[in-house]
Amino acid sequence: MTTATARETLGFQAEVKQLLHLMIHSLYSNREIFLRELISNASDACDKLRFEALNDPGLFETDPDLKIRIAFDKAARTITVADNGIGMSRDEAVQHLGTIAKSGTREFFGSLTGDQQKDAHLIGQFGVGFYSSFIVADKVTVLTRRAGLPSDQGVRWECSMTGDSAGEYTVEPVERPQRGTEVILHLRDESAEDSAKKPDDLLSGWQLRQIIRKYSDHIVQPIVMKKEEWDKDKGEQVATAEDETVNQASALWARPKSEITEEQYQEFYKHVGHDFEPPLAYVHAKVEGRQEYTQLLYIPSRAPFDLWDRQQRHGIKLYVRRVFIMDDAEQLMPVYLRFVRGVVDSNDLPLNVSREILQESKDIEAIRAGCTKKVLGLLEDLAGSEDAGQKEKYTTFWKEFGRVLKEGVGEDHANQEKIARLLRFASTQHDTEEESVALADYVSRMKEGQDKIYYITAESFNAAKNSPHLEVFRKKGIEVLLLSDRVDEWLVGNLTAFDGKQLVSVAKGGLDLGKLEDEAEKEEQEREGDELKDLIEKVKASLGERVKDVRVTHRLTDSPACLVADDYDMTGNLARILKAAGQKVPTSKPILEVNPKHPVVLRLKYEEKRFDDWAAVLFDQALLAEGGQLDDPAGFVRRINQLMLEMSGAESRIILPG
Repeated sequence: MTTATARETLGFQAEVKQLLHLMIHSLYSNREIFLRELISNASDACDKLRFEALNDPGLFETDPDLKIRIAFDKAARTITVADNGIGMSRDEAVQHLGTIAKSGTREFFGSLTGDQQKDAHLIGQFGVGFYSSFIVADKVTVLTRRAGLPSDQGVRWECSMTGDSAGEYTVEPVERPQRGTEVILHLRDESAEDSAKKPDDLLSGWQLRQIIRKYSDHIVQPIVMKKEEWDKDKGEQVATAEDETVNQASALWARPKSEITEEQYQEFYKHVGHDFEPPLAYVHAKVEGRQEYTQLLYIPSRAPFDLWDRQQRHGIKLYVRRVFIMDDAEQLMPVYLRFVRGVVDSNDLPLNVSREILQESKDIEAIRAGCTKKVLGLLEDLAGSEDAGQKEKYTTFWKEFGRVLKEGVGEDHANQEKIARLLRFASTQHDTEEESVALADYVSRMKEGQDKIYYITAESFNAAKNSPHLEVFRKKGIEVLLLSDRVDEWLVGNLTAFDGKQLVSVAKGGLDLGKLEDEAEKEEQEREGDELKDLIEKVKASLGERVKDVRVTHRLTDSPACLVADDYDMTGNLARILKAAGQKVPTSKPILEVNPKHPVVLRLKYEEKRFDDWAAVLFDQALLAEGGQLDDPAGFVRRINQLMLEMSGAESRIILPG
């Protein structure tokens, strides 16, 4: 087959076209990122070759020294980024360069805002750095061959974003003796209408070196360029035949902390986290003892768009004695800390470690426990700091990742107490949606004689804030936590106590305020219960199978009735969440509690004709107040209308047609 007949012209995936448009038109102010992203990709390709060569040393062919080469040609107006890493086959080139082969594509594009900085952040975390080439280039040529394939199976991939062929790319086989990938950027033409977007200043060895040292100094592989010397005759710098290494070419995490600048830490995060924004916080430590390993772990400043996909992992890179082993080493971090990015480098694991071995390794369990402890310790430092800036960082962290951290209460029992101290909630103390109340803060404000932490769960903040279950607590000035995240039901199901104080739902079981009630109140409650005993039995008989029980309550001050779950039954809110998720919910009936002082309840004592309607309305109103749904909304409306007409005396004055 000849090269001419094997050449194919293919169209980009629709999402790639949208991404290229964004790159070309929106991100030019961040144009330096193209070099950082291409070098990062080249570094990953070298890491992958080194890992695969552990089992197949022949993949190194005759060139075992991995490196990345940067070159430019002023006359041709090109910049070239080349590596001798793993390379790509034809199918891999089409897959990786013509499509976005990641889950969550729709969510990614749904997140784009049109704002340069925000969209650059999303592009980074989505891992599509190759397309940043088109920020500065109107044509990109890729020459590649996968390690281990014969030289006649090289691939030439090319795309131009000008003319009729924009949005298409060609793929053809070429002879390529060397393995690896070469990306050639053909910079925008000088005749471009917008002179502000001419990338000619990049055709300078000094400028390229500055960008490399700024963004890619931490890259493990040497980044080489041809050494330049001043030519007096030409009056400019001229490249020589000698190579020089531009970056430090040593693992940043292996250096002493005293030798690493804050800027280097931040740039390394952008590389390892595929993020365009600096991290919120980080921890760098070397652990010695039975296990020896180095950890450099970062907390991002913003949540990735796929945070709620518990299967999506792109957090921790695992190295063994500076040799890259794998991306997304999920065994190194629990699921509830899936937002953490960084590197773990072990001195003890075998180089041929696999994901299967990781799952059963005691060494990995120790590293995982150490990493978890470090991250939680870092968060504790932020949360407990007296420095306003550090406290603000924790506030930012909680807004971005708080709901994910809550998952850890049920998943990580060994660290449950630490996680509990990091939790933040809304409460009746402030009556705002902001989650700023720590459990320790709540305990410090508890009333004298109070021995329980009270909370309520609901589908929304307003439903929680306005729940009738809070009435007596507001009257007595007792603080109640307002929980409206779906994960909160999971949280309180696993966190039963804090600091020796039991967590109690105000919507479950009988209300016992203990020492917060005086003897006079208890005597009055007993008397009212005896007076309404006959009415309670009558309401219970009327509602029949709809309720588990009917009883007098003292948790209400303004509402006529409310529904509560029995001590060991599921709350109505949890039942609704499970039903919405398509799960089978065990049958349980609520308890109707009535307010003995409310006029509607007192009226029922003397009602005969419409007693069943009044009892049904009382139940339905209580169900609506707690966020439930009526089985028969039309019947509820009909009863309300009929009762209103009777009470107004209007029924007798209605003239029916005919």
